[in-house]
Amino acid sequence: MRGSSSTEADSEIHTKIVQTQTERHHESCCSLLLVLCYLAGSQAWRCSEAPRLSNTIQIDAGLGKVVAVTKYNRAYFLTGGRWYSLGTTGLRHVSVGPAGMWATGTSNRLYKYIAGKFQVASGLSLQQVDAGGDGQVVGIQSGNLLARCLRDSSALAYKGVGSLYWTSLSRTMRYYSCSPNNGCWGVDSSYRVYFTQRITPSSCGTSGWVNVPGHTMTMIEVSTDGSVFGVNRTGQVYQRLGISRSRPQGTAWRLVSMCMSIRHVSYDLGQLWAVTTSGLIMQCTH
Repeated sequence: MRGSSSTEADSEIHTKIVQTQTERHHESCCSLLLVLCYLAGSQAWRCSEAPRLSNTIQIDAGLGKVVAVTKYNRAYFLTGGRWYSLGTTGLRHVSVGPAGMWATGTSNRLYKYIAGKFQVASGLSLQQVDAGGDGQVVGIQSGNLLARCLRDSSALAYKGVGSLYWTSLSRTMRYYSCSPNNGCWGVDSSYRVYFTQRITPSSCGTSGWVNVPGHTMTMIEVSTDGSVFGVNRTGQVYQRLGISRSRPQGTAWRLVSMCMSIRHVSYDLGQLWAVTTSGLIMQCTH
């Protein structure tokens, strides 16, 4: 008679096999949908599946670099059409930009990528971080959702030693993104969109916040060139139109047609990267 330990081992193996088969079936179905998306793409945007990174939950693109995080809380870097691991640190959000590469962990710890690995940056617990500004780093404090800013001198010089001091931006946000020369955009706790035309990297002072009406969003991203994309609560993607010097907050929202529900987007150098709610990545060009 076989022992109970052997029976438990067989059961565990069977469970893993079923899970693997389910994931493969899920990916096959999603891949088919992506093909249909490509064939039925709108004239404005053409999308296809990006290099495969299964179970992606977040993506960020900046300065020609693309990084992503999976549901297993691992960060990856895209190069040569392949994804490479950025280590085993448990992460939930990663951002790359002029201030370097920063990330928030599963316990809301903040990290900076230094000498080939993520190192803890002490001083504040953040649930989301953005390094796309003009040297400064911004983020959302965990718990109270206060928007915070780290001055460029501190962000750029930080080597993994000492505690960082963050300036309060006196506004509650759930998501925050900055561009080097095109202001910052944010989503508050009620999913309303806000814009500030200027944030001073050396002091973290802002020019004041303006509500941008029309749509509520769960997240929003502004690229280096000032292009703005957001995702609403039903997984639809919108682009902000009419952005100019005289009207830096733009004039209207335009729906970016996607045949799959989207959870996260990022834009850089003419490439729109979109993460579907099923965990696949779409790469779109205009």
